[in-house]
This record gives sequence, structure tokens and C-alpha cells, in this order.
Amino acid sequence: MDVAFDDLASVLLEHAQDKLAIVDEAGAYVYVNEASRALLGYEPERLVGEHGLDYVHPEDRRTVAERFERIGGACASSATVRYRHATRSGGWVWLESRFTALPDETLDGYVVSSRDITELVTAERDRRDAESRLRTIAGAVGDVLWIFDGDWSELLFVNPAYEDVFGQSVAELEAEPRGFLAVVHPDDVSRVRRAMDRASAGEAIDVEYRVDPDADYGRWVWVRAEPIVEDGDVVRIVGFSRDITGRRRRERQLAVMDNLLRHNLRNDLAVILGNAECIAGETGDPSRGRAETIRRQGRELLESADKQREIIDLLTARPIPSSIDLAAIVADAVETIEERHPDAAIETTCPESAIARGLHEIESAVTELLENAVRHGTDDPPALSVAVRADRETVAVEIRDRCPPIPEVEFRVLTGDWEMNDVYHTSGLGLWLVYWIVDLSDGDISFDRSETGNTITVTLPREQS
Repeated sequence: MDVAFDDLASVLLEHAQDKLAIVDEAGAYVYVNEASRALLGYEPERLVGEHGLDYVHPEDRRTVAERFERIGGACASSATVRYRHATRSGGWVWLESRFTALPDETLDGYVVSSRDITELVTAERDRRDAESRLRTIAGAVGDVLWIFDGDWSELLFVNPAYEDVFGQSVAELEAEPRGFLAVVHPDDVSRVRRAMDRASAGEAIDVEYRVDPDADYGRWVWVRAEPIVEDGDVVRIVGFSRDITGRRRRERQLAVMDNLLRHNLRNDLAVILGNAECIAGETGDPSRGRAETIRRQGRELLESADKQREIIDLLTARPIPSSIDLAAIVADAVETIEERHPDAAIETTCPESAIARGLHEIESAVTELLENAVRHGTDDPPALSVAVRADRETVAVEIRDRCPPIPEVEFRVLTGDWEMNDVYHTSGLGLWLVYWIVDLSDGDISFDRSETGNTITVTLPREQS
């Protein structure tokens, strides 16, 4: 029975995946199992009689020797150590070995059980390198970069910028991860909590709120966060917080000036147009013509004021691109122009649908381009064409008119090729409205001029399903 047991034990030792060895008091191999062939490339017989430390990486030998001596000095019955072991091919394999004193007093030596942890060590090193790079980058940026666990109960990472932006120490936040709510404006706390709950439920969030009671909550932050989902559960929430106090201040100033300008401009123009109408009705032909000029210019100023209002709304609202059907949008824009100009001949080429990614305001941009084509067309009645075309990555709207060539300065300023100054400037706000809508949609606008007309192409990214 004992013989059979010994035979079984021998078979198990030889087929074990871990490297099993017995070393004597001096650290020389007495026995090595078959796993050494697969792990190290050495035949077991080749290692027997060799001193184990001779195969340990020079930088690791002292550590291994110290652990081995602890057992030899009876300080402990076992010890574990990580080190690099030479391979027959000239490389190194990371091993984790456990030294254990043999329990049988008739045998002198120690059992060494070793497993290959090369992949684990490499992964740990890559993680440390990644963390080091992240901390280096995070320390150099002004934005607050942070990582929480899925329910905001544990802070996994935050960079030093947090203290400057939120007015609270990192140590306080680490001690109480939800403690940042204490420095949020009381009127904004409920909104921030709702955003946190949405992120914990797996939704990306985008929110702005006021922080830092020491600054009378005069600091605004813009927060973007993305949940990290594993096996259907939100395990981490990563994001950034950006100080947008300056932008908020400019937007508020812009809104005040906009309201004052629009109110005063409309009131003053109403007076001017009313008097012009009276003059036209009370005087002869020369004065009537001048009055009509005043009325026409006044109406154009009012239209510019309306476009200016649209631009202000667009730039201050910070809309986010979403999925839109350009085919449907172009159809609606064409219908609007046909209602305004029943005599216009608009040739339309559109697929049933063309899903792109952009702002819903793109309809205003297309309508503006069509309106310009109708108003400035040389044909009577005005004629133009509009087509929607899609490829694998983009969706484009192409408008061909029969208008005089667009002045070069009009589109060079928009595309950034020319800088606006006292000499070069665009004549109206319509094209600026178009440009900013397209730009905020992450799109592109191009102009192709000829003596017979212009081709304007608006290109947006295609929505990827």
C-alpha cells in the first residue's frame, strides 16, 4: 500500500504545473520535477547539483538569499519571495517561490514550490506606469480629473487641481468622497445629486453648477462624467470638472448687452420705420423713394437683429450634437422656402433618410442658405437645386444656385483663411450663423464659385450605429 502511495505521489509531482524542487542546506538542487522543462527550458537532471542562487537574477539574489536564511536560521518555517530565474534560452522568468522546511527530520533541506508570475508582474508594471503617466498629466492640467467607484462611496483618484477649483482639500475628499457636495451651492445640490444617480445608473452626464462657499459660490464648474460598466454593473465613474467661471461671466455680460441692444434697436427702428412710412405717404416721388430706402434698410437691420439673437442663443446654450435625419431636415427647409417664395423653382434630390450627427439647428442653416440663393438668384423665377448625399463616414448637403459669385472675403473670413479687420469683413450675419451651427456640429462647410453660380456644401459626420 505504501509503495502504491509513493508511486502515486511521484506521478503527481512529475505532472504538477508548478516547479517543485528540494534544495539542501547550502541551496543546491537535490530534486527538481518535470515542470522545470516547460517553465525554464531546463531538463530536471541538468539542475540537480546546481546552486539555485546561480540561476537567480543578480538584482534579486540578495532578497532571495535573505528569505532563504530566515528559514535556515529557524526564524520561520516558510517564506515567500518573488524573483527572476534564468531560462535556458538566455531570458528571465518571474517566479513566486515558497520555501518550506522539510517536516521529516530524517531529510535535510527545504521544499521550494514555484509558479510563473511573469504575466502578473508585467501587468502590475504596466498598471504602475499608466498610473504614473496619469498622475504626471493630471498634475500638469488645470482641469480636475477624478475617478469614483460606481456608487460614489470611494474616491479612486483625483488630481491636485481639485483644491484650487472646489476650495476643499484633497484629504477631506478622500476621507469623505461625497464631501464635495458640502462645497456645492445649496440651490444646485439636488441637481448634482440627480446627475450622480444617473451616472450610477449607467448614463453619461453633463452638468454645470456653482462651488466654493469661501468665494461666495462665485465659481462655476462644468462637469462631464462617463460610467464604466463591467458585466452589466457600473464599477467606476470617470470624469473631469472644468472651471468655467470666466465663460459664465462673459455669457452673462453678453446676454445683458444683447437684451439692451435688441430692445433699444427694435424700439428705435420702429420709430424710424413709422416716420418713414408717414413721409412716404405725405410727400412726392423723390421723398417717397428715399423713405422706401429707409424702410428697406430698417427691415434689413431688424432681420440682422433676429439673426444676432439666434447666434447669441446658439453660442450661450452650448448645444450638443445628436442623431439627426438630414433628408427630413432638408425637406422641411425646402418647404419653408417654397411657402415664402411660391415662384421659386427648387430641384431636390434626397434619399428617404440620411442619419448624421449634428445640431438640430442645422435646419436654420440650410434654410438660410436656401433663402440667400432665392433672394440673390439671377433667374426669374429664381432656380436652385439641393441634394443630400451620404457615404460611409459623412452626410453632405449640396446647394447649387444661379447667383453672382459669393465675394471671396465672405467665405475666406468664415473658414479662417482671412482675419476679420476693418477692411475685410462679411456683409451680414447669415453666413456666420450657418458657419457656427456647422462648426458646433463638428461639420465642415465649403464654397465653390463660378460665373454661373455657387455650390455650397455642408458636411456632417455620419451617425455610427
